[in-house]
Amino acid sequence: MTDYTPPDQPLDILHDDHEIVVLHKPAGLLSVPGKGPELADCLLARVVEAFPTALLVHRLDRDTSGVMIFALTPHAQRHLGLQFERRQVQKTYVARVWGRLEPAQGTVDLPLIVDWPNRPRQMVCHDTGRPAQTDWRVLRTDDTESRVRLMPKTGRSHQLRVHMLALGHPILGDPFYATGAARDHPHLMLHSEELRLRHPDGGRGMRFRAPAPF
Repeated sequence: MTDYTPPDQPLDILHDDHEIVVLHKPAGLLSVPGKGPELADCLLARVVEAFPTALLVHRLDRDTSGVMIFALTPHAQRHLGLQFERRQVQKTYVARVWGRLEPAQGTVDLPLIVDWPNRPRQMVCHDTGRPAQTDWRVLRTDDTESRVRLMPKTGRSHQLRVHMLALGHPILGDPFYATGAARDHPHLMLHSEELRLRHPDGGRGMRFRAPAPF
């Protein structure tokens, strides 16, 4: 991991009530603490300062921005955790990827496993990988890059990054998987745009959205 200099900005709260708090995580901030005191600053720690009962439900990569939800009660953590585990949460991402992605939409269905000698990198492995599926839709494109909407059906580590690489269109600014000009961006061009899920108190459907900052 490169030198960790997380962004210093106030919490961007999208929603809070008696069971949950939803925030817009900035790129460059860890979701949870890393190993060592220099990696202690993270969104979870910042949220707990403002909401002392906050509990982790899911994660975003350090370099990914966008919508994250935290539970404020053990009941909410269990309820939301089951929704993620059972793939009942609808997740939508926006990314800028290298080159002209064709066709205009499709699905990547490639199993993933950690690349142990190069962890935390992941890789496609048809023998021992865990199932992973991602739907994509091109929003606009030209000869140098494409803006795409990504809808992961599973939640594997680095799934969107590896699936786009497998298509030959790495996400711009990706420090692990992009090379050359595709890597020459200030940060990873991947954003968690929207979460759709059921509220832990009563089960009503809710949608939380934060527009991409790029």
